[in-house]
Amino acid sequence: MNNVIVNPDSLPAPSGYAHAVRAGDTVYLGGQTALDKDMNIVPGGIVEQFTQAFGNVLASLEEAGGKPEDLVSVTIYLTDVDDYMAHGREIGKLWRQMAGSRYPAMAGIGVTRLWQKEALIEVQGVAVIQDTDSAL
Repeated sequence: MNNVIVNPDSLPAPSGYAHAVRAGDTVYLGGQTALDKDMNIVPGGIVEQFTQAFGNVLASLEEAGGKPEDLVSVTIYLTDVDDYMAHGREIGKLWRQMAGSRYPAMAGIGVTRLWQKEALIEVQGVAVIQDTDSAL
């Protein structure tokens, strides 16, 4: 089985990492912060950053031939767990708009900081694509 590196054009060009790697039907989605195409963390708070970070994950998944319902595991790293929890209803609504109401196994982990100092959140995941006839 060959691993396929997945780096969507809609995301910043990676240097020293891949946005995702597809190994057979499994897609390993690298951690995504709220970086936009110009390598800037989007302005705003946790809600805006969640939207961008999770959108980046979904862009990688789509480029690998998957869709949100293929997610089997998502890990969310947070610099302020209380802030995330305070906005939980809004973030949950955004999740459903972006990925539907089928939820994967999830973990939320508090950390002291992320790679970019301005980043409040990082999202990574694993997906299993059921359709083996996809483009990759």
